[in-house]
Amino acid sequence: MSVKEILLEVAEKLPPDATLVDAIYELEFRQAVEAGLAELDRGQGVPIEEVKAKIAAWAGK
Repeated sequence: MSVKEILLEVAEKLPPDATLVDAIYELEFRQAVEAGLAELDRGQGVPIEEVKAKIAAWAGK
């Protein structure tokens, strides 16, 4: 999908009263998700057990 196609897709999904900040947030979120999926495809993900341990530590458990 081209950048222009991505922009148009995001724009079409925004509500009529969306702001430029809303659009930028959606684009940044999409980019972060795509980067995360690419990381997983390269085998660079974090095992779920490690994630659970980090969350427990953050939550003070």
